[in-house]
Amino acid sequence: MNIAVFCASSDLVSDQFKLQARSLGVWIAQNEHTLVYGGATGGLMDAVAQAVREESGYIVGIVPQNVIDKGRKSDICDELLCVETLAERKELLKDYSDVCVVLPGGFGTFDEMFDTISSAMLGYNELQVILVNIDGYYDGILQQIRRMTEEQLGYVRTSHLHVCNSVEECIDFIKEKE
Repeated sequence: MNIAVFCASSDLVSDQFKLQARSLGVWIAQNEHTLVYGGATGGLMDAVAQAVREESGYIVGIVPQNVIDKGRKSDICDELLCVETLAERKELLKDYSDVCVVLPGGFGTFDEMFDTISSAMLGYNELQVILVNIDGYYDGILQQIRRMTEEQLGYVRTSHLHVCNSVEECIDFIKEKE
């Protein structure tokens, strides 16, 4: 299974988030899945990818040229696809993946998550997004999604978004889908 991981590239993330990202990476590799991610260095991106590499797993990175130009391209990918725009990156992340896991992150992570959910709801893909709400990181977004639904401004199908509170719950959920 190809598992996309959307997550922070900031090195300022908490150790707890890094530990969770590493445990996901170890599981991905040990279960012979493929990591598909943004191909950049730093933060949770490094944590998950390095854990996959240490366990001899396979890594596909999809990185925009401006990230390469800034010296932030990962050197540990088995396959590295270079694209010009973030839109291209998101399309390839979806095309290469069977499921998408969202760990804590910033605007780029939010963008990847919402783009994947929206495109699935419109029938462009059948991907499920698994939002890992470590230490309540995504509580505010989940509250806004609930309000959006209550106000009948939008909806989210459970087939497109599943919320877990830990990487362990996420792994158990993926195992049920295999």
